[in-house]
Amino acid sequence: MAKATTIKEALAKWEEKNGQKASEAKEVKLYGQIPPVERMDESLSTLVNCEKLSLSTNCIERIANLNSLKNLRILSLGRNNIKNLNGLEAVADTLEELWISYNFIEKLRGIRVMKKLKVLYMSNNLVKDWGNPLQEKYASDQKNNWIEEATKRVPKLKKLDGILVIKEEEDEEGAN
Repeated sequence: MAKATTIKEALAKWEEKNGQKASEAKEVKLYGQIPPVERMDESLSTLVNCEKLSLSTNCIERIANLNSLKNLRILSLGRNNIKNLNGLEAVADTLEELWISYNFIEKLRGIRVMKKLKVLYMSNNLVKDWGNPLQEKYASDQKNNWIEEATKRVPKLKKLDGILVIKEEEDEEGAN
């Protein structure tokens, strides 16, 4: 089997294809590398201006090396081999969208530190901590009660698995 593509190699390919330095780019797409990326290595630290990073459809097992991405708003990690959300705390102050469907995530421990998270795509994971079990638990009571439970845990959430989350006016305005 071929050796995995490193982030450094993927960035070099991206720069050649886009005619731009990755360190200056606001959007960097490293999805579907052949051979796939297996590690989010220290080369990610060069993406200081990056607002949108796509690493989907690779073989990444853990989230790492996001500390220098101080402007990151959208992170796409769908279709990888990620088992937990450790490492996201590095972008907790800026991340607004997390696309992490089709992984092996069992628990969403750490999601509450995501202060600006508005969009979360996390379908087709193994979540037992909260998520689908919430849907099962609350679905029999009222139709979208599980969404209400999820938004209690992530207050700024605007979308959950593609469903627009609509909150009461008083919740949005802080009960004037």
